[in-house]
Amino acid sequence: MGKKIQLFLPTYSIDECLAEIRECLEVGWTGIGFKTAKFEEAWKAYSGFPNAHFLNSNTAGLALAMSLYKQERGWKDGDEVISTPLTFVSTNHAIMYERLKPVFADVDDTLCLDPDSVDSKISKKTRAVMYVGFGGNAGRLNDIAALCKKKGLELIIDAAHMSGTKYNGKQAGLGLDCSVFSYQAVKNLPTADSGMICFNDPELDKKARQWSWLGINQDTYARSSLKGGNYKWLYDVDYVGYKAHGNSVIAAIALVQLKYLDEHNVHRRKLSLLYQECLSKSSAVRFVKQLDDCISSRHLFQVMVPEEKRNEAIVHLNTNDVFPGVHYRVNTEYKMYRYGLGSCPRAEKASREIISLPLHMRMTEDDVRHVSNTLLAFLEH
Repeated sequence: MGKKIQLFLPTYSIDECLAEIRECLEVGWTGIGFKTAKFEEAWKAYSGFPNAHFLNSNTAGLALAMSLYKQERGWKDGDEVISTPLTFVSTNHAIMYERLKPVFADVDDTLCLDPDSVDSKISKKTRAVMYVGFGGNAGRLNDIAALCKKKGLELIIDAAHMSGTKYNGKQAGLGLDCSVFSYQAVKNLPTADSGMICFNDPELDKKARQWSWLGINQDTYARSSLKGGNYKWLYDVDYVGYKAHGNSVIAAIALVQLKYLDEHNVHRRKLSLLYQECLSKSSAVRFVKQLDDCISSRHLFQVMVPEEKRNEAIVHLNTNDVFPGVHYRVNTEYKMYRYGLGSCPRAEKASREIISLPLHMRMTEDDVRHVSNTLLAFLEH
């Protein structure tokens, strides 16, 4: 049996991660604070965001963004957020959690939201746009940002795939209303599971810290730094908040992984270029468009093949020890979003054609050639 080439296989700097975690255990502080505060500062220094709050997942961050904007901006149940159907369900679930309605706009050839489609979906009930940096691609984010500014809409970036994506020379999402990152196990900056919410508004960042810790006005780590006589136990609870903050053990891993993020993304881009070179031999293969103003993190490398061949192509790859994926089944095929089925033909078509090919740090150039040749052999016959 040959080498099995998996879609994702995270790589950790194990000894460094264990040393950071060991410090947490020796100090006896594994929860919020200590390493979480240190990682927030490291992420801000790396990315340029003025505010960053470490959470237990990207999903928690998206939900927190929806909750805070609804409260702070006076949104009502049934108000609308324009989103993409071509994403992981957490993007749109976060909207539904707050009894808001996802209104689906179509994608363009970058597989990110098409500004013209977004514009056509804006109504009197529209309050925000949820933009997904699909696969690490920024798409036409500047055009979306300009549209939101013109229409007075909040712009939330689901940047789960965008750690290290450079857009106009800077970390994608910088300067926009809210960007939410993922450090889940298979992302470019892998931990076990965690995320970061970056509000441009410092007041929203402050409130996010309370809301992610059950509405308590000062977390345990902050209270522990108070000097005697300041009633460390006497905190207040201003809101019925959530328990969504990150912890120091996971932040310890993130601190190490951040050091290698750019280096790892360079490797991913190198493999992606080789994929494109190899697969360009077939007219049956189409690629996701990358615009010149974006240097993608390349969380995913995706191709599109004729839809009548897609599922068989995946089976053929599996039988040759290659295990690709599909990102994503269009959300409008799920029962809670079926009201939007048929409204985004380009996204639906892409969902039937797309294959995510294996891409991770343990892959070699020979692995890329093997995957490519295996797929080409199927398509040619």
